[in-house]
Amino acid sequence: MKFHRTTFPLIALAVGTAGIAVAQAQGPYQPFNGSPAAAFVQDHQDDWDAPPQEFREIQRQGYHDGVEAAKKDFDHHRMPDVNNRDEYRHPKVSKADREDYREGFRRGYDAAMTHLTGTPGPR
Repeated sequence: MKFHRTTFPLIALAVGTAGIAVAQAQGPYQPFNGSPAAAFVQDHQDDWDAPPQEFREIQRQGYHDGVEAAKKDFDHHRMPDVNNRDEYRHPKVSKADREDYREGFRRGYDAAMTHLTGTPGPR
């Protein structure tokens, strides 16, 4: 099969035009701040990271810390395991508040990993 000398430039033009059309269909450029978790969260804004209303203050703190720990693990491609977090194993709270903090941390960590990975269930 013989190709005319304009065949390849025409094919390249068609492929390039299709790429521009797809890029325009996706909307305006959104700057990326370097964090995969932040990029994913930016596209999926909702209240997934809000602690449950019934939580006490120490549980809310644990929940927030668990969400942040999960984001770090996700960003650094670590295995999602709440037991690998020093903040969970050795929380810097009073002994009386330790279990409440850890419950909040675990729930926040699991909620964040579920949101970031799209895989339900605790890790």
